Amino acid sequence: MGKGQELYKRAKQIIPGGTMLLSKRPEQFLPENWPAYYSRSKGCQVWDLDGKEYIDCSMMGIGTNTLGYANEEVDEAVMRVIRDGNLTTFNCPEEVYLAEKLIELDPWAGGVRYTRGGGEANSVCIRIARAATGKDKVAICGYHGWHDWYVSVNLGDSDALAGHLLPGIPPAGVPKGLRGSTIPFRYNNFEELLDIVNHNELAAIKMEVCRNFGPEDDFLQKVRDLATERGIILIFDECTSGFRETFGGLYKKYGVEPDMAIYSKTIGNGYAICAVVGRKDVMNAAQRTWISSTFWTERIGPTAALATLKVMERVKSWEVITAIGNSNKQRWQALADKYGLEIEQWGIPALAGYNFKSKNHLAYKTFITQEMLKRGYLAGNSMYPCIAHSQEILDDYFFELDKVFAQIRDFEDGKDVMKSLDGPICQSGFKRLN
Repeated sequence: MGKGQELYKRAKQIIPGGTMLLSKRPEQFLPENWPAYYSRSKGCQVWDLDGKEYIDCSMMGIGTNTLGYANEEVDEAVMRVIRDGNLTTFNCPEEVYLAEKLIELDPWAGGVRYTRGGGEANSVCIRIARAATGKDKVAICGYHGWHDWYVSVNLGDSDALAGHLLPGIPPAGVPKGLRGSTIPFRYNNFEELLDIVNHNELAAIKMEVCRNFGPEDDFLQKVRDLATERGIILIFDECTSGFRETFGGLYKKYGVEPDMAIYSKTIGNGYAICAVVGRKDVMNAAQRTWISSTFWTERIGPTAALATLKVMERVKSWEVITAIGNSNKQRWQALADKYGLEIEQWGIPALAGYNFKSKNHLAYKTFITQEMLKRGYLAGNSMYPCIAHSQEILDDYFFELDKVFAQIRDFEDGKDVMKSLDGPICQSGFKRLN
């Protein structure tokens, strides 16, 4: 057992759930054998606590590092402000510079507020929308964090959030009085949303622009027109999708502007910074309610964002990672076709993945992670590319993955996959740890 697994055993004794983020639990990757912790990183390389090097062909910090780990230009900007002081009684000027840059990118917007986590940024949006409209209820489509307003969807009799990325989210601890205040609707189902709007006074329609598939039948424009007609604030949650296919929100691809948008994950290249941008009249409602936090004023986040946006704009990172993602999708399909395996692909190119159409799909995902780890790769059934994923790295990754797909063909032909696993099958969705 490596140092990472040893440390994770200690962590589970004192950290409920083992990690701060469900998506980083070793059980989500390779139970009992995932290295779990890192000592350093660079580009798309990560070193574990035993000093072993891996190429990250997985989620690159859960989608945060599109410029690669430890980008020198971003890190140098951060180190300068650390040397000069990260937080004082005064405000940092970078928060103003960043707000000006974001409004330049989103000319429809006239106000910006910051947080340091995506979940709290989503909550800020809901608070502002409710303050601006004087209404309480919200219609949602997509994944929007861990806070009460969102998880209250699961206070009903069904796992209503199961269709919004993560099944099994428990509503324990969420006040039962919030039941019915947040109402889910399915992507591309305009009639379902229209029925919700017709029977509820909504403050906001809050949704991801797209996650696993794109809009059909002019869906986004219909939502925009409905929100405008009924005086409902339209919020696009771009925490995950922003700056991956366009320089800004994914909404730019479809030509549909929201009233508010959230940027997170990518804009600080691994440093904690989230931005809520919105129309001036909407954002001014923040002054009629209480939204304030000491560490939203620290200097590292906006400094990292300014440096990240500068590098992104120069190298056109969104074009690079989209091209890599499109190539990955073609090559995954080519491997599946080569070995007569059925897969179903999902996600925009820079957030793409695939599932095997098999009752053993989770076992196959676990097997891929296990075998690719032995070959020096962090890899499962998805890849969030960064600009450090060179053609040579990708070619080597697919060379090794070819061998693993060949073994999965053997499993489909009758060989027992369970006998080839070194530990349990990976988890999917929320599960309580013992």
